[in-house]
Amino acid sequence: MRIHLGADHAGFALKESVRDILTGLGHEVTDVGTDGEDSVDYPDFAAAVASAVAGGAADAGVLVCGTGLGMAIAANKVPGVRAIQASDPEMARMARLHNDANVITLPGRHIGPAQAAEVLEAFLGTQFEGGRHQRRVDKIGALENGNGNAARG
Repeated sequence: MRIHLGADHAGFALKESVRDILTGLGHEVTDVGTDGEDSVDYPDFAAAVASAVAGGAADAGVLVCGTGLGMAIAANKVPGVRAIQASDPEMARMARLHNDANVITLPGRHIGPAQAAEVLEAFLGTQFEGGRHQRRVDKIGALENGNGNAARG
């Protein structure tokens, strides 16, 4: 799987471990930075990863910041991205299974490499279930395209 990976300064240390975890699992990883612990703006890295996913250059995205929350908010502003924050394997699995999430954000200040590996394995190892969930994902798409009324139909 082609995965774009990014982090801000608060997620840098975990991102370094995550890159090794992902390559160890056989994924092709593009690291968009940051490259150190100097303060940077997380939306820049969220935009780079989310744009790669939405544009088809990546099959999935992984983002790391202090809580994972800011990255998820920023990534979800890119049409076609369904980003979720997860620090628990079951939440990651369900986000793929029912929501077809394509970007995961991790809380670098709250989990370590071992837990991140479990979460990533659950996320990347789960396929979207489709069926009744596809209708709901389509409604999310309608909302992001400014057609909220169509989402009710």
